[in-house]
Amino acid sequence: MKKISVLIPCYNEVENVVPMSEAVVKILTEELSQYDYELVFIDNCSTDGTRDKLEEICAGNKKIKAIFNVTNFGQFNSPFYGMCQTTGDCTISMCCDFQDPVEMLPQFVKEWENGYKIVSAIKTSSKENPIIRLLRTIYYKMIRNMSDVKMIEHFTGFGLYDRTFIELLKQLDDPMPFLRGIVAEYGFSRKEIEYQQAKRRAGKTKNNFYTLYDAAMLSITSYTKVGLRLATILGFVSSGVSLLIALVYLILKLVNWYNFQAGYAPMIIGVYVLGSLQLFFIGLLGEYILNINSRVIHRPLVVEEKRINFDE
Repeated sequence: MKKISVLIPCYNEVENVVPMSEAVVKILTEELSQYDYELVFIDNCSTDGTRDKLEEICAGNKKIKAIFNVTNFGQFNSPFYGMCQTTGDCTISMCCDFQDPVEMLPQFVKEWENGYKIVSAIKTSSKENPIIRLLRTIYYKMIRNMSDVKMIEHFTGFGLYDRTFIELLKQLDDPMPFLRGIVAEYGFSRKEIEYQQAKRRAGKTKNNFYTLYDAAMLSITSYTKVGLRLATILGFVSSGVSLLIALVYLILKLVNWYNFQAGYAPMIIGVYVLGSLQLFFIGLLGEYILNINSRVIHRPLVVEEKRINFDE
């Protein structure tokens, strides 16, 4: 009998973990009863009672497992690590807030049985803030044009992954994994299924400007060279233009030594333009250096405090 693993990362989801576990188990036992299953929660150091709920859930069903992290390891490391701990023939990764429809699990499995190694859920619309939606769309268009890897637009990681892909993840040994980029890069046979993202059922979203910025910078510094190349090109162009203007002013001053008044305006404009360019690209360079530094240090993806039902 084939086995399906469902991975659900969570952080402060005390209102959602119980109904989510019930909804997933119901789908697995009623619509996918021909498969064995495991449901794995990985908790990113919740402080609202989520862990107490998870212990109760695991006590009532030995097929439900939990990993408790010693601290919050971020929105990328924890799900990636959790996927590597699953034991099924395929793994379905989804959020704990019901924005990823549980009803899509049978569709994923059907496409997997048709031979696809990855089944990606693609958001065609969302009930999130329209401004955030617009920023996401702009980001996806930009990263697709900047990267050699064709990133998947409006893909959050929600989907099904064959065991062969999970084994690949284990071999990558990447201390800063970006799952969406990895899925796009390694070219397994993939099926896309469109869906409308619902509103969070309960609790507060953990996404904010910083988390979105963090995701954008990780993808840009991991999968593009355009930023650094643009800095180099603009540096050469700015230097050339500055040198040309300086020569023009020098010639005009030499020709009209007593009558030519340059004034402060050109100098001030030049300083501000060049200064802003320098600050922007120094910041971008800092992001690349931060990415390199995090990989060189090579800290563990996650440090576990406790795991439940993995010895069953």
